[in-house]
Amino acid sequence: MPIHADILAYNAAQSPGDQRICDTLAKVIDRHLKGAECKIWHRHPVWFLDGNPIVGYSKLKVAVRLLFWGGQSFDEPGLSPEGSFKAAEARYTAASQIAAKDLKRWLEKSIEIQWDYKNIVKRKGKLVRVK
Repeated sequence: MPIHADILAYNAAQSPGDQRICDTLAKVIDRHLKGAECKIWHRHPVWFLDGNPIVGYSKLKVAVRLLFWGGQSFDEPGLSPEGSFKAAEARYTAASQIAAKDLKRWLEKSIEIQWDYKNIVKRKGKLVRVK
């Protein structure tokens, strides 16, 4: 599935350095998450598998944050816990900081290790592992 036009517009709206980071992330994510739905969700680019958010990125004041919704379960260096559920993040201030091998490995794990965020409200905040 091609990268959604809204995501391309989001990337284009960033500063030149941040746009390079966003474009790099979008291309690598799209290449490794074949068949994933991608769209702007809560004002940020996000990729979904079977309706569950898997990975996305957002512009913060000081960096571009790459977020994996199941990232705390990956047991991977380079990802820091984010929030009170299973998410983990990496932050970038330059495209040269993106390690392609790490990103590919994290994306592979994001396919294997998924949590059912799409039904979290129905389950009253309880997360259940999908795969």
